[in-house]
Amino acid sequence: MIEILDTTLRDGEQTNGVSFSIHEKKAIARLLLNELQVDRIEVASARVSEGEFKAVRQLAQWAAQTGSLSRLEVLGFVDGGASVEWIQSTGCRVMNLLCKGSLKHLTEQLRKTPEQHIAGITEQVCLAARADMTVNVYLEDWSNGMSHSPEYVFLLTDALLQLPVRRIMLPDTLGMLDPEHTRACCGAMVERYPGVHFDFHAHNDYDLAVANVCAAVRAGVHGVHATVNGLGERAGNASLSSVVAALHDHLEQQTAIREEHINHVSKMVEMYSGIHIAPNSPVIGEHVFTQCAGVHADGDSKNNLYCNDLLPERFGRMREYALGKMSGKANIRRNLEALGIEMDEESMRKVTERVIELGDKKEIVTREDLPYIISDVLRYDAQENKIKILNYSLSLAQGLKPVATLKIEIQGKTYEETATGDGQYDAFVRALRKIYRALNRPFPMLTNYAVSIPPGGRTDAFVQTVISWRHEGVEFKTRGLDADQTEAAIKATVKMLNRIEK
Repeated sequence: MIEILDTTLRDGEQTNGVSFSIHEKKAIARLLLNELQVDRIEVASARVSEGEFKAVRQLAQWAAQTGSLSRLEVLGFVDGGASVEWIQSTGCRVMNLLCKGSLKHLTEQLRKTPEQHIAGITEQVCLAARADMTVNVYLEDWSNGMSHSPEYVFLLTDALLQLPVRRIMLPDTLGMLDPEHTRACCGAMVERYPGVHFDFHAHNDYDLAVANVCAAVRAGVHGVHATVNGLGERAGNASLSSVVAALHDHLEQQTAIREEHINHVSKMVEMYSGIHIAPNSPVIGEHVFTQCAGVHADGDSKNNLYCNDLLPERFGRMREYALGKMSGKANIRRNLEALGIEMDEESMRKVTERVIELGDKKEIVTREDLPYIISDVLRYDAQENKIKILNYSLSLAQGLKPVATLKIEIQGKTYEETATGDGQYDAFVRALRKIYRALNRPFPMLTNYAVSIPPGGRTDAFVQTVISWRHEGVEFKTRGLDADQTEAAIKATVKMLNRIEK
């Protein structure tokens, strides 16, 4: 069983621009410990700020009530007992003591001899032991230490083993290792000190963090560190989701992690941190379980020929089949099945041609768009849409608020309204809301509005507007495509109106 320490709340918070509030720290800690079942979490650095002290104290109080206090860890420093006092005052019981793991860091940053540093470490560990605290030790810059001053690393480790230290943690502080060197360096430690619990802490400067974690486990380390979504200083740390998938599948190692909750936790941390997950991020990215090529969708229907062991259901996800110029009938058939729609071969051919045509114009076609495409292709669009925009006028004048006048048909009846707004589309929506309010009809809440154009930035390029809505507890998106941004947004809005009508 490989032990997982998540350091999102400590090392992850060193991501540029990320600072979790007390409420967010508590929410993330609960998700990590209760939902994801991470073995341990590193929640803070000692003596950072008064706000950090309050957050850690509240976390410790919650953890003590739930029997999780031993799973909370705080980074401490060799500072004559100040970190021990700080951590003890919060109620936490585990200190991860930061020591210098390379002779270069020791002599040039601390300007001390190894003997002086060991004396300071000994004092700090003994103070912690008298306070009934568990101590783990980080060998900061250990990877450089193994490359340039291994004799110092061994001297320090020999001294640590004479002290009440539970784990020795081996960080690649500067992200300089590759898998071959990781395995060699970790192997040297494991071979020299059999029976010692070693953790490996990777950074992702060369995009090798997950591979290095695997190499460290192959070398015999007992624990690894990661962060949700790979948050961390510079290029970040090893991503928890990728680490877990690689350990389970490639190394056939067991962990306590509940994979089915990974996606939910990743999305929550994305929201709290403000750092967006790249669409192609392994395991957690928006597009990683989406097949684009028609031949892949066809193969999936024939004994899952294009599926690997990373099944989306493992991570609380589901496989999707993208619609665009690469689509074939298999892609479209998969999406229609998900919508509960059956079509004959001739209709399927027409819909496939239209999807490919739209894909050539760079429009992103979604599953939600398919009913509209089908209606358009089969010439049922005008009859099936119960809500139609008959006319609208938008005006914009310097020094005056934009004005929109709208005439709309709902269930065969015509309504007209005028409104001002902070922009032309805002004025249009306000006029629309007036009509719906007068009819006592619910109107969805707009939760996000995104605009994109194809690469090249031409003034006549199509504008794609993607609007997210929330209606009666359901969230969905609609898209509009036009050469004019406002027109594209209006098209997306009309799609929304007809969707909730149906």
